[in-house]
Amino acid sequence: MKTLVIIPSRLSASRLPGKPLLKINGLSIISHVYKKAQKANIGEVFVATEDQEIVEDVRKNGGDAILTGNNHKTGTDRTYEALIKLGRTDVELVMNLQGDEPLINIEDIQNLNSQMIKTRPDLGTLAAKINDKKILENQNIVKVITEESLDQSKFPRALNFMRKLDKEINEAYHHLGIYCYNVEILKRFVSFKQSQNEIKNKLEQLRALDNNITINVALAKSSPIGVDTEEDYIAIKKIMEYKSQ
Repeated sequence: MKTLVIIPSRLSASRLPGKPLLKINGLSIISHVYKKAQKANIGEVFVATEDQEIVEDVRKNGGDAILTGNNHKTGTDRTYEALIKLGRTDVELVMNLQGDEPLINIEDIQNLNSQMIKTRPDLGTLAAKINDKKILENQNIVKVITEESLDQSKFPRALNFMRKLDKEINEAYHHLGIYCYNVEILKRFVSFKQSQNEIKNKLEQLRALDNNITINVALAKSSPIGVDTEEDYIAIKKIMEYKSQ
């Protein structure tokens, strides 16, 4: 099965405007993510964006980028436009990688891709074990509840995604910003209107669940923080600068 990796990105993020072009070790966050996707070596990689500055940055750093419309409600809608514009009719899987997770593990990307090829579900994603109470309480960090406990060999279905956990929930995982779609399912997903649940929680994956698209979850080796706020950026910058020394 052939996979195409698309990284949706835009400058006008509400919590941290301009974040894709913030630099770490002299390279923009979006170009760090691009290079991770490239190293995973599962298929061609493109950044999909409404901003010419992002296109120029990615190309300057040796990557491929495509300009999309500026009226998309979610990253998945932008991903689908890029897929259509690229005209890759031989692709069977589309990996939608969030442009704000420069610490994502390459092996986790590869693992999700191989689980999709092996089991052929509608849609797959990743989640990591939560070892820090702060993550459970942080509403910027999305949690997922699965049908059964996650381990390396399982790929169970997601029951629900949420920002705030109810007290009675015993087992939840940290949801990572990565989706892998069967192309037909991606086409179906974008044909649905945003669901009330999705709009209320600001979680596009709820549109899938609300329309009976199943989401399977693979266990990620690591639980990277995404860049949502200025604090996240400073924390990730420290980690990445320390690693590169």
